[in-house]
Amino acid sequence: MKVLRLDHLVLTVRDIVRSCAFYTQVLGMEEVTFEGDRRALVFGSQKINLHEAGHEFEPKARYPTPGSADLCFVTDLPVADFIRHAEQHRVQLELGPVRRTGAIGPMESVYIRDPDENLIEVSNYL
Repeated sequence: MKVLRLDHLVLTVRDIVRSCAFYTQVLGMEEVTFEGDRRALVFGSQKINLHEAGHEFEPKARYPTPGSADLCFVTDLPVADFIRHAEQHRVQLELGPVRRTGAIGPMESVYIRDPDENLIEVSNYL
């Protein structure tokens, strides 16, 4: 067996509406509704399913916790432009720009936090 790619992940959040606003406005993802009232964020060929803390969909992680994720997103927007974009949305930089190593090579990254304090890395490959 060989894993081909990540299809989706689940993020447990305190407030789905607030999280959707952040990820669509700050990171440019698309909010979608599926299976009735379930919400997700779509980008590229992946998605993030959102579970509201205390109302998770079964089965779920053993200990679903808002603020426990550390995610890296690759963008086509230059990091310097993303910094200005984040500032326009009143999102503070946690760190950066800094050099990191991604799955396929060197990258330049900045770090921010989402409404649940998850660490979000926004990167460009060099």
